[in-house]
Amino acid sequence: MNHLIAPSILAADFGNLQRDIEMVNQSQADWLHVDIMDGMFVPNISFGFPVVTTVNKHAKKPLDVHLMIVEPDRYLQRFKEAGASNITVHYEACPNLNRTVQVIKELGCTAGVALNPHTPVELLEDIVGYLDLVLIMSVNPGFGGQHFIENTYKKLSDIKKLASQYNPQLLIEVDGGIDEMNAGALFNAGANVLVAGNSVFSSQDPASVISNLKQAGRSAG
Repeated sequence: MNHLIAPSILAADFGNLQRDIEMVNQSQADWLHVDIMDGMFVPNISFGFPVVTTVNKHAKKPLDVHLMIVEPDRYLQRFKEAGASNITVHYEACPNLNRTVQVIKELGCTAGVALNPHTPVELLEDIVGYLDLVLIMSVNPGFGGQHFIENTYKKLSDIKKLASQYNPQLLIEVDGGIDEMNAGALFNAGANVLVAGNSVFSSQDPASVISNLKQAGRSAG
């Protein structure tokens, strides 16, 4: 299975957004990760449909849209229309998760479910067979630039076991505190997709960082 890199546009320079998106387009990145935060599910606000639509206008990579919002069902159609290829919702925000996943798939998007650092992987046992992707948060969601939570490796082992039993094609994504130092270990632990924000966009050579992250995937066992 391929190892994918998804730079997080949340860490881009919004005064030069088109420039940063074009950098991602020309890089070895596979997806463009878009974090949507509502100030309620997480203590921060990012951006809404107009920005996602603008990002999609310039992006040549699929948009990996991560909804850190309450009541995501209300907005699934609009995020699809804004350009989402993958839509990931939080387990913690969806009282009717199976239905939410079904709607995402009916819209023609791949469906992901994210877990906060404190949420056990085994809670996904009944639904993991229906998912395209599970996103393991390796920081507490809501802000960029946080330190990586080491317990993520255990959670990767846990979700990898669930996937082998119920859904061998499941993509396992990790988001938070990812850089060139831990990318290889995360891929080796079972991750298929790494989201990288500050480590990419704060670099003087973001495309080189993306290339190095991609190389970590190629070198993974």
